[in-house]
Amino acid sequence: MQGLIRIASWLSRWMKVIANIALTFMILLTVADVILRSFRRPIIGTYDIVSFSGVVVMGFAIPFTSWVKGHIRVDFLILKLPQTTKRIFDIVTRCIGTGLFLIIGWNLLVLGKDLQKAGEVSSTISMPLYPAVYGLGICCLIESLVVFCDIFKAGGKYE
Repeated sequence: MQGLIRIASWLSRWMKVIANIALTFMILLTVADVILRSFRRPIIGTYDIVSFSGVVVMGFAIPFTSWVKGHIRVDFLILKLPQTTKRIFDIVTRCIGTGLFLIIGWNLLVLGKDLQKAGEVSSTISMPLYPAVYGLGICCLIESLVVFCDIFKAGGKYE
């Protein structure tokens, strides 16, 4: 189990690096486009490229955010429960989360395959849509691994 937790940690950290690079790219592209628009030389396809980069930022940031418990958690009802009940609740919700992200990831991979077959492309620069959908599907599958590993991290034995 320790090896699986190390893999999930490593994957989520590398995905965070990719998300950071994509976010930096989005900022630089947007600034360059705004500056060039003032000279009547906009960058063609900025909207599509920023949209695809947004998918990368969002999808690739989710596993690391989950790993470090950076999401908002509303647990005012759970605070009143006994410790054993809290642990059971945590395990059950993490199992549901693991299953949910597995289902979402799988369906995104199927959708990506359908988009690839159909030849769907973006509106302005005709970039294929399927790589973004495949990437988001893989991110969801890795998120399911992170949530699964969180079950064992919550026990305190693994970190």
